[in-house]
Amino acid sequence: MVGLGGKEGTMEKKMMVKKQLNNNHQNTPRFASHSTLFLFSAAVFAILTTTAAAQPFDYADALTKSLLYFESQRSGRLPYNQRVTWRDNSGLTDGLEQGVDLVGGYYDAGDHVKFGLPMAFTVTMLAWGIIEFHDEIAIAGELEHALEAIKWGTDYFIKAHTSPNVLWAEVGDGDTDHYCWQRPEDMTTSRQAYKIDQSNPGSDLAGETAAAMAAASIVFKKTNPHYSHLLLHHAQELFEFGDKYRGKYDGSVAVVKNYYASVSGYMDELLWAALWLYEATDKEEYLKYVVNNADAFGGIGWAITEFSWDVKYAGVQIMASKLLEKEKHKQHAHILKQYRSKAEYYLCSCLKKNNDTTTNIDRTPGGLLYIRQWNNMQYVTTAAFLLTIYSEFLQDSNQNLRCPAGAVDHEEILSFAKSQVDYVLGSNPMNMSYLVGYGSKYPTKVHHRGASVVSYRENKGFIGCTQGYDHWYNRAEVNPNVLVGAVVGGPDSEDNFWDQRDNYMQTEACTYNTAPLVGVLAKLLQLEENHELELFASY
Repeated sequence: MVGLGGKEGTMEKKMMVKKQLNNNHQNTPRFASHSTLFLFSAAVFAILTTTAAAQPFDYADALTKSLLYFESQRSGRLPYNQRVTWRDNSGLTDGLEQGVDLVGGYYDAGDHVKFGLPMAFTVTMLAWGIIEFHDEIAIAGELEHALEAIKWGTDYFIKAHTSPNVLWAEVGDGDTDHYCWQRPEDMTTSRQAYKIDQSNPGSDLAGETAAAMAAASIVFKKTNPHYSHLLLHHAQELFEFGDKYRGKYDGSVAVVKNYYASVSGYMDELLWAALWLYEATDKEEYLKYVVNNADAFGGIGWAITEFSWDVKYAGVQIMASKLLEKEKHKQHAHILKQYRSKAEYYLCSCLKKNNDTTTNIDRTPGGLLYIRQWNNMQYVTTAAFLLTIYSEFLQDSNQNLRCPAGAVDHEEILSFAKSQVDYVLGSNPMNMSYLVGYGSKYPTKVHHRGASVVSYRENKGFIGCTQGYDHWYNRAEVNPNVLVGAVVGGPDSEDNFWDQRDNYMQTEACTYNTAPLVGVLAKLLQLEENHELELFASY
């Protein structure tokens, strides 16, 4: 079981961060490029922490724990520095039947299938978080862990992309996997692997994997240039493959349809991949792809109120909006402004600032964004991320968000993003932290095979499919292992939550729930620390 840490460790980390901020903030590129950020941060955090029902949260602790979660989800041979000690090696023969090495990667949630699409989106969001909040994560002392989380995914994608037009999409299948309740170390379920190729296309999967590898190539560009170049090479090949041989991946990999069907199609992923390749390469051809296909691919047509592993349009629209401020993009202003209009529709719907109330995202009585019953928290964490980065964009460009119901400044946007994070951490009617292992009250019966069964390192005796259900799934006691850092599905539309192992709509956690939180937690921690330093300096 992972230790949850005490106040002593937290205080020590806070003192370290304060010292680093005092000594190093003038040497940090992001801080250096925004001379007013320090004073702005203190002012904003003062506003954020004086709102009704505000309560102090340990964002440093939450950040540390959020990154621990990805170690719980690792498949393959675990490294020497594995911190989640109740896990052990698993899936060591993945791909063997097909003659390819597919060992590694992540299990998406509480089962043991390696689904390519949500795994790739998880990595994209982790990478985007580092790109936007690199210095904040570094000052918090979590950069190495964040890089390790990304690389565990990208190392797997390199293996899975065995030739220019072949990408292995999945290992295992949900149907057989769900018949068993076993630890990953005991797996007896099918490990058949499924691929996409030119005869069986999957432009959505190829596009998202290209986006993940392109974004990761930016992250590793300075610290590991060879690896960065390798990732970019794979990203470019995957994009070309997805664009040339078009089709939905769930039409080629039928076993995925009941679990991660591509409802939005593949056009959003192709735009998404092209944008990330433009960010990584600065090559005009990728920007022209986004501009020339803006209408035909729905980039400037779809007004969307969710951002998820399936639907990328809001992310595309926000990335395209940020390009508008650069002089070299003025020739594309007419299209980029249309992207921005759709981005603002999404943001205004989050903030309840669209005139047509039916287009605003619902909220629970406790103030949580509410999209749908099953795993609603995934939409909350992605919204918090997009709101946070757009708030920074507006601050940097000295603009407001233009909503039908009125203009919104960057402080108000960031304040709302913070309210969503704080709800996750416990500021809610249940007084429940939906980040497992954080705070004094959090879900203890998470729907997760590995966490709910005795650790393999404690008891190596084989546990079979039905034995797992009989002795572990159906037991009334709490899970023997704490799935630290997991964000579970969360409460219903009335803020109610039932902590039961069989309540998988609410108690199952997914990698793409936690991934967007990493950068936002680092940003909120930086604001908190700057505010504390400002108060200290005033005495």
